Amino acid sequence: MRIWAADVSSPRSGAGVVSQTRLTLRVDFGSRRSIGPGKIRLLEEIDRAGSISQAGRALGMSYRRAWLLIDDMNQCFHRAVVTAKPGGAQGGGAVLTAFGAGLVRDYRAIETAASGAAKPRLRGLEAALRTPKRPSTGEPRKTSIRRGKR
Repeated sequence: MRIWAADVSSPRSGAGVVSQTRLTLRVDFGSRRSIGPGKIRLLEEIDRAGSISQAGRALGMSYRRAWLLIDDMNQCFHRAVVTAKPGGAQGGGAVLTAFGAGLVRDYRAIETAASGAAKPRLRGLEAALRTPKRPSTGEPRKTSIRRGKR
């Protein structure tokens, strides 16, 4: 298992600029299986909407992409994370299993713990950042690069 990080936001960097520093958490279970912020957001949205297609739309992804991510998670673990009822006259739907709800809770708990542990180190990295350059005035930039032979 390899842990990549957790989302941490800083109110200010050392340079006095509002920080956009983020630490993102992804847990890799070997080279071909992982769980990260996108899959967790999808599970949370399915829990809220009760539908894979509605969850996908809310996250800007196709039903097929959402379904493939759910299938990947269902194949990854011994127990399913989502169960779905096919559509029809009664309509379809999808719900998180107890295991899926626990997966979301565990991921968010790991994320919170990692955020707290990483915060002081991130502040140090932020303090070492250069101040961002100011936006361009719209004038073309002069360059000294020559193209072709003269």
